Amino acid sequence: MDRLRELQAFVAVVDAGSFVGAAHRLRLSTASVSRAVAQLEERLDARLLQRTTRRLSLTEVGRGYHERGRDLLAALDEADGFATASSAVVGRLRVSVPQSFGVLKLAPLWPKFLARHPKLVLEVSLADRLIDLVDEGFDLAIRISRQADSTLVARRLGTERLRLCASPRYLARRAAPKRPADLARHQVVGYSLLAAGDTWTFDTPRGVESVKVTPFFQTNSGDTCRAAALGGAGLVLQPDMLVADDLASGALVELLPDCRGPEFGVFAVYPTRKFLSGKVKALVDFLHEAL
Repeated sequence: MDRLRELQAFVAVVDAGSFVGAAHRLRLSTASVSRAVAQLEERLDARLLQRTTRRLSLTEVGRGYHERGRDLLAALDEADGFATASSAVVGRLRVSVPQSFGVLKLAPLWPKFLARHPKLVLEVSLADRLIDLVDEGFDLAIRISRQADSTLVARRLGTERLRLCASPRYLARRAAPKRPADLARHQVVGYSLLAAGDTWTFDTPRGVESVKVTPFFQTNSGDTCRAAALGGAGLVLQPDMLVADDLASGALVELLPDCRGPEFGVFAVYPTRKFLSGKVKALVDFLHEAL
């Protein structure tokens, strides 16, 4: 049992990049994690980590031990998942979700989910980057994309459509565009993580039309795009979840309403169907029902 505890501590330190982060992840004191790693190195008679005041780095032995140790823990989790697949939902469930979607759509749902499964410990990480589920130790991720990752198991939860909009303040000084080509002459606030980049495509009564826009302001945050639009900075192409309330209140105005912006699927993705744990299945089913 001590060997397992030492291994868990060591892998958590490496994955978190610090003893403090590992302690938070394992819900232990920093001193306990540090002591476990020290005991592991003493038992192995090998230095696994190089410690400085600023950073931690793996020794050559440490890299090999971490790789094998992580695989061993993953195998143990898989075994636990097999054993509990049809039983009560218990243990820690790590989920990665996009920033805005996580705040606006998912945050209100977590209390209801946890009320259904009181033996579950839920850890939700908000990030717009594409995380590696296996390497970073996540059980499940929510992704918004045109199509699901073919290397993962995916279940569609819903759809988000991008809407072109601007504030009345901006439109008071610039005439509203009449067709997509007009966007090339407007001030545009760009979302840098949009897969199509600065080429915006619309389904119009005349067919599919694309236009190359030139953002004068660009950000990787949809919330910042929305705030800029509300402030009168320019046009934005953002999803329903972010702008629906602003459109309903009149704070933003939808432009080219007869031209449909791109649609994206909302997917729950996870590494494998084999030995799918009860906790992952419970969350996927819950989100499918809720969304």
